[in-house]
Amino acid sequence: MKLLEIINFSKEYLEKYSFSKSRVESEKLISYVLQMERVNLYSNFEMELTEDEKTKIKSFLKEMARKRKTFDEILKDRKEIEKNEIEISKNYKNENIEILSKSIQYLKKFGVENARIDTEYIFAYVLNVKRNSLMLNFNREITKEEKEKIREFLIRRGKRREPLQYILKEWEFYGLPFIVDERVLIPRPDTEILVEECKFLLEEIENPKILDIGTGSGAIAISLAKLYPNAKVIGVDISSEALEIANKNKELNNTINVEFILSDVFEKISEKDFDLIVSNPPYISIDEYKELMPEVKNYEPRLALTDNGDGYYFYKKISKEAFEYLKKGGYLAFEIGYNQGEEVSEIMKKDGYDVKGVIRDYGDNQRVVVGRKE
Repeated sequence: MKLLEIINFSKEYLEKYSFSKSRVESEKLISYVLQMERVNLYSNFEMELTEDEKTKIKSFLKEMARKRKTFDEILKDRKEIEKNEIEISKNYKNENIEILSKSIQYLKKFGVENARIDTEYIFAYVLNVKRNSLMLNFNREITKEEKEKIREFLIRRGKRREPLQYILKEWEFYGLPFIVDERVLIPRPDTEILVEECKFLLEEIENPKILDIGTGSGAIAISLAKLYPNAKVIGVDISSEALEIANKNKELNNTINVEFILSDVFEKISEKDFDLIVSNPPYISIDEYKELMPEVKNYEPRLALTDNGDGYYFYKKISKEAFEYLKKGGYLAFEIGYNQGEEVSEIMKKDGYDVKGVIRDYGDNQRVVVGRKE
């Protein structure tokens, strides 16, 4: 419909509802919707209106007819409603910011590191929004049910010192989502350094064959499988419970080129000639384990954290046995503790590897050692 037809239609529509100045009212309404001076309406009488403009005009007409109010009165009502909504939104935002602030203080009271970040993650999870857009979603009311869920999570994180990742049941690693709970070690940003180094080692190998020892949640194996869709990746772990999570993460990330096997290191591995064997083994000494923060010691699986000795048992075992399973020129890559670089390097050298060096993480701590089977 053209503009002139819309004007005439609106005029006739309002006449049916006994508006005394139906043409004036229709002109006011249409000029408002089109953002056009009334005097210019008829000079543009052949103008085609968009569907959105026609819908807005119909909406005003129906409201005017239903309420028996002029266009000016309807416009005044709408502006008043909009003003009230803004005021309500402002009140909700102030209230929600106060709740957030008190929640942060609650976690600080229990000595939680990064209390603000953890609180924001909890709010974002419960409100089903991204953490970086949390404040943009504070203009609505947080329901009673949502407040109860936030309170429950805060108690678990603060009073009980349960890790945030286990509360949320999912965490990101290397840009991918991973299901996590008490059956597996929480994937950490430091381990991404290990994946990055593996990526560098494999970049010129067309169809790499990879073994991940102590796979846990499958974070390393799945990340490498996503990086190299033509690779064959095997992840092994001694814990059947951990492998349940790993297989869920395999499905979650749609990685068909990774397989998980229940095995104590190389015990059930029949294949050989791997291009890369990678491991983030339990490397915390028993003395250090006793001093760990409660989130780690009380919740994360002890089996994945410590060898109950000096922290070097698995480096020695894997380094010695891996030599037989690597192809010539293949690599062995370990994640290590902040002060283990020199000792792990010596272990690998004694087993015949050409140690390429110790790689540091973003905090300038020793984090990865790589050796090559010459």
